[in-house]
Amino acid sequence: MQSLTPDVEVRLSVGQCVRTLTTSKEKEEVTKTLHTLTSYLDDGPQSTITSAQRAEFSRAHYTRTLQFLISNINADWLQLLTVAQCTELWDGLFLRGPPDQTLLVLMDGISSASTPVFRLDRLVSILERFLQSGRLTVLLWSRCQGKGPSDSPQLRETLLGRLVALPDLTANQLHHHNKTLFLPQQYYPLLARDMLTVLERTCQALRDGNDCSLTFVAQALGKACVQGHIFGVLAPRLSSCTRSDMVWQRVCWKLLENVPERWLESVLTGMVQAVNRPDALSRIMGNLVLKSKKAQFVITHKLLLLQYKYETRVLSILLGYLAQDRERRPLLIQVLRSLCQAWANPSAVRHTPLEQQLYVSRALLLCVGLLSDAELQELRSELLQCMLGGMQSHLDSSVVRVRRMGMVVGECLSSRMDVNGAKLKFEYEHDEETKELLSLMTPLSEEETEPLDDRLDLPQDVKGQTVPSQAVPSQAASMAQKSGADPDSDDDELTPYDMSADQEMSQAAPPRYLRDCLEAFLSSEDPVRVDLSLRAIEGLVRKNTSTVSVELSKVLLHMEDRYNTVGFLRLRQAAMVALTVTDSVPVTEYLATEFYSMNYSIRQRLDILEVLIMSAQELSQPITDKGGPSKAIQRVTMDTPLYPGDDPIHWRQVVERRIQSKTKRLSKVGSKPTPNRYAPVAGHFFFPLLRNYDRPQVTFDLLGGDHLVLGRLIHTLGLLMHLAVNAPVATQMGRALLDFVWAVRYHVDQMVRRGVLFAVCSVFLSMPSQSLLVELSDQLFETRAWLAGENTGQGRAI
Repeated sequence: MQSLTPDVEVRLSVGQCVRTLTTSKEKEEVTKTLHTLTSYLDDGPQSTITSAQRAEFSRAHYTRTLQFLISNINADWLQLLTVAQCTELWDGLFLRGPPDQTLLVLMDGISSASTPVFRLDRLVSILERFLQSGRLTVLLWSRCQGKGPSDSPQLRETLLGRLVALPDLTANQLHHHNKTLFLPQQYYPLLARDMLTVLERTCQALRDGNDCSLTFVAQALGKACVQGHIFGVLAPRLSSCTRSDMVWQRVCWKLLENVPERWLESVLTGMVQAVNRPDALSRIMGNLVLKSKKAQFVITHKLLLLQYKYETRVLSILLGYLAQDRERRPLLIQVLRSLCQAWANPSAVRHTPLEQQLYVSRALLLCVGLLSDAELQELRSELLQCMLGGMQSHLDSSVVRVRRMGMVVGECLSSRMDVNGAKLKFEYEHDEETKELLSLMTPLSEEETEPLDDRLDLPQDVKGQTVPSQAVPSQAASMAQKSGADPDSDDDELTPYDMSADQEMSQAAPPRYLRDCLEAFLSSEDPVRVDLSLRAIEGLVRKNTSTVSVELSKVLLHMEDRYNTVGFLRLRQAAMVALTVTDSVPVTEYLATEFYSMNYSIRQRLDILEVLIMSAQELSQPITDKGGPSKAIQRVTMDTPLYPGDDPIHWRQVVERRIQSKTKRLSKVGSKPTPNRYAPVAGHFFFPLLRNYDRPQVTFDLLGGDHLVLGRLIHTLGLLMHLAVNAPVATQMGRALLDFVWAVRYHVDQMVRRGVLFAVCSVFLSMPSQSLLVELSDQLFETRAWLAGENTGQGRAI
């Protein structure tokens, strides 16, 4: 009789077992049949099943057998078995066969919506034992040893999907009854540990001369990184194993090279955040950035220029990785050029978020700090162009943090390049952001190897000097006094007075006249005299009528802090405000004229606007009956009558008449007009500032690139308009202001557009109602349409 082939024998045997389990109700017969099926999974020396029969069973019949067992999980014959027999025979069929088929069958059974509760609980229990018994390691390792005959692309994709999406599939079916082991924070570390075990076996196999394939493990790694980062477990172990083992390094390089491109970004992102040093990243990745275009794009472009959510540590690791190897350093130069273009681009400064600009600034400073002297010399011209253009773009911004960022980066680049021995130095407020940027230019090695000075409590100019011998006895006496000892043993020694609160008396006397202050500012080289004059000038101006107000204003406007005076800016501003308040007409005309003059810095022009605002606010305070205006104030009021034909002696009657005429109209908004010192001179503050705004100078272009000054000018005019409520010149001011701001209502700078909105609101709130309808009837409808467009998002966002 001709013997049967292994595939026929296995098919007949499995078919007989299935029929027996379907029809039999005898315990012995059921037990024997399950033992027969289990024997196809045993490969021990006492097994009667050949390897060919075992391979045929695993290839063609194992999945069907498991599906049959799951569909008959409530059969009567299963109730005949004890708990131990069920665990050994029924569960053993799931835990001893090919793990990939087992995982697919279990996940399909759990994901099926028609699965009964009893069957679902049993499958969940088996899946939990499947994971706990290390079957995932067996699954991954079986794929590393070679491809099976049924390893089709469709099967591999399905297996990867079930393997990586196990937490999602079980959560969708089990809901609140999900097992802890199936949760992402438990499952993905388990999968990472199984991957490490497989990689360790791969290293041992390579040492033994056996070939392995990491394709499936790399695909599983890539797909798992999309679902959740598993490098929290992988990165420390890989960093440790690759430190001194070249086989581990080769395995890691090959693993990352086999990751598909669609998942490579997730893998690189997770790994960069998990490692702690650039050399660890270099050992794990190797030169992947040179071999893969996708990896090069992610490392050199996307993580540095398109995303800005990562910490400074991640940036230092990325750039340090590029600088670690000689073959990768050209990419560091390429990254530096890209960062320079991004940082110096005026459009990027205006339209990118502030966090991204800070991110690019950090990357730029870190990259410059990694350059060698030869590379720095080669790139000096490009860095200089980046520094000058980028600083101009940042300093033109109306945002304080952006300007400060440009100053800090400019200082750092200047100090690194050391152009002609000159280094830039700006004055700005130091905060955590600026301290971090400045620290990026200091190499860590220098900080770690910096020797400590034992004399840290001594001043800088004393360190390194020898203490005179004469000072030793005095120091000893001082220590003896502190300890309560008596160095001279004199009974009549006097106890010294406590002079800690005494103040040193100045040899110079404070000035008594304004001309003394003017002389001190112009010709004195004595810091004490200049300081005293600066502190006394405000009081002298407010007490006396001055004939040198314009000269003092000119000197104060050009005055510099040569002696590092405490509170210099505040004192200078207070003095200029006092001059403007007491002698308003000539001083305001001078300041408004100088605002459009040549060879003034932006800071000086902004100082002029601040002085005008503060002076107008002080003058707009109401005059009370108890404290009438001072003599200087009366002089200003008489010199600038409300109407040309009025008698200055009767100015109080004029104010009362105006109050009576305005009382009925202002009762609508619940406010009562009161006399103040600003109304008569409001035009002198306002109109000179509109005189030459459209005339560009050599160093100043208000409608061009000086957006910051334009925004502050519009805001100043809006405030002056707001303070001029109830003034007779308010109508003319409102009409002129509306004509001015209407031309720049769609300006590219956000600060300018906000200033326009503020100015328009000031016009509507400060002008009389009847004047609005008569003087601005045409502009009202156009303004309404513009405001409606801004609110609905059709115009440029405020």
